[in-house]
Amino acid sequence: MSCCITTSNQPECRFSSVLTSLLSCTTNQASLTVSPSSSQLFEEESVSLSCEEDDSSAGWTLRRNSTRETRTQCGAGWGRSAGSSCKISHIDRLDSGVYWCESREGATSNTINITVTGGPVILQSPVLPVMEGHDVTLHCKTETPPSDLTAAFYKDGSLISTEPTGHMTIRHVSKSDEGLYKCHISRHGESPPSWISVTGKPTTTGPPTSAAPPPASSPLQLVFRLVCHLVVFCPYCISTVLMVSLYQHRPTGN
Repeated sequence: MSCCITTSNQPECRFSSVLTSLLSCTTNQASLTVSPSSSQLFEEESVSLSCEEDDSSAGWTLRRNSTRETRTQCGAGWGRSAGSSCKISHIDRLDSGVYWCESREGATSNTINITVTGGPVILQSPVLPVMEGHDVTLHCKTETPPSDLTAAFYKDGSLISTEPTGHMTIRHVSKSDEGLYKCHISRHGESPPSWISVTGKPTTTGPPTSAAPPPASSPLQLVFRLVCHLVVFCPYCISTVLMVSLYQHRPTGN
């Protein structure tokens, strides 16, 4: 959080300045990204994490909770720090955990779960929530990918598809597609499970739609309206003429 607070000799002014400054403070935000964009990785792979920040002065750093430490910073026993980025050259199973960006003031970004497996199969799935209506593709991979790889895909323990290409696309995802996914390749093995989150579309307000033009009036409707106007207008004219005439011929005097 970045705040600028002014002071004054008067206690009242000082309190007002502090209150105004606190109300006008803005919270800088950062978004954590990972490359390659996958929640599962093979051992010995190289991975880069980066804090995409709104304000570099916030001092964002990479932290993690893994199987061997809690809230440790990149460069303190793991990874190589370069500003608001971190690179792990040879990742291993002990690097599995939750990663996030954190500012000097304690603000945090989104979190990313990374699973490092020593097994032969991984499921390459989105590390960030997928927006409703978008397509998402899942890849079932082996360390040494053969050709014509057939993979079976599971959601919440139930088989949902068998694909000879090794990848499956879910069209126009919805909240019902949220769940725990894994894949299996014959004679190779099964991947660890990964949770796929689905987020709702942002609500947008567009310009108001223009009203449809009124339907064209038929000749019969025009005649009916004319008659109605005459029926209303004629008594008004007659009464006005009578009132004027009576006023002109009124008797004079008290």
